[in-house]
Amino acid sequence: MLIKEKKGTIDTIELANRTIDYLPIEWFEANKRILHKQTAAGRSISLKFLQLNPDLKGGDILYEDETTVIAVDIKPCEVIVIKPAGIAEAAAVCYEIGNKHLPLYFQQNELLVPFDASIYRLLQAAGYAVTLENKKLNDPIKTSVSPHAHSGSASLFNKILQLTTST
Repeated sequence: MLIKEKKGTIDTIELANRTIDYLPIEWFEANKRILHKQTAAGRSISLKFLQLNPDLKGGDILYEDETTVIAVDIKPCEVIVIKPAGIAEAAAVCYEIGNKHLPLYFQQNELLVPFDASIYRLLQAAGYAVTLENKKLNDPIKTSVSPHAHSGSASLFNKILQLTTST
């Protein structure tokens, strides 16, 4: 079965008596434009998102008919969970993780990073409250930060700097 676009999310459709067949994927497969996988029921699926980054999230519908809905399920993985004490600490943690070019996720007031031993030791040594847990990585933080502004608007970096240095 060839899938070229998302059809919506499970939260926005009426399931009626249809069966949900989940397509389990790893967090790092969520942005792949071409992917070949099998659903939980054994259906062979080929994803070909040639025009856009698919940005798949848990619950995204890839296919639906009268009897079946095929939806994405992000598999849980080992993650570093950081619970920042405040905005200054959150900014510092984000800066450290950004310097390592690691993906960062924000869920339920926690910052999540796929497990990386060196960043885990760095965050522990810096005194941040970090734990290791198995979680689904569904909501990546998307930003491109530059230390300067364009077209007269303040960059995200400058806004964070202002928040953390104002007294």
